[in-house]
Amino acid sequence: QVQLVESGGGLVQAGGSLRLSCAASGRTFSSATAAWFRQAPEKEREFVISNGGSTYYADSVKGRFTISRDNAKNTVYLQMNSLKPEDTAVYYCAAYYPRTARPSTTPNAYTYWGQGTQVTVSS
Repeated sequence: QVQLVESGGGLVQAGGSLRLSCAASGRTFSSATAAWFRQAPEKEREFVISNGGSTYYADSVKGRFTISRDNAKNTVYLQMNSLKPEDTAVYYCAAYYPRTARPSTTPNAYTYWGQGTQVTVSS
């Protein structure tokens, strides 16, 4: 069984940066397709970024957010720069196996989910 634990959320002013972490246990994360999704109050969960053999970005975060991996720590990161108030949401890490060349952008493809971490961007 794989467990994902996010951390790094918080309150930041518009234009600021945050880095979210997603630590995996139970299985090697480097073999997984990983993604971040987010959900704002009263909105559907939406795709942010995914990584497998390639990386896909939501249009709303392109040029501002990046995803990276530290295989030694079995951790995936979401670096968020130039944050905007509309980025305010609970951010979720997700994964499925194996690591695919074209990482899915739909929540239903993902088997494992973290508990979420709140990101609030003030104007």
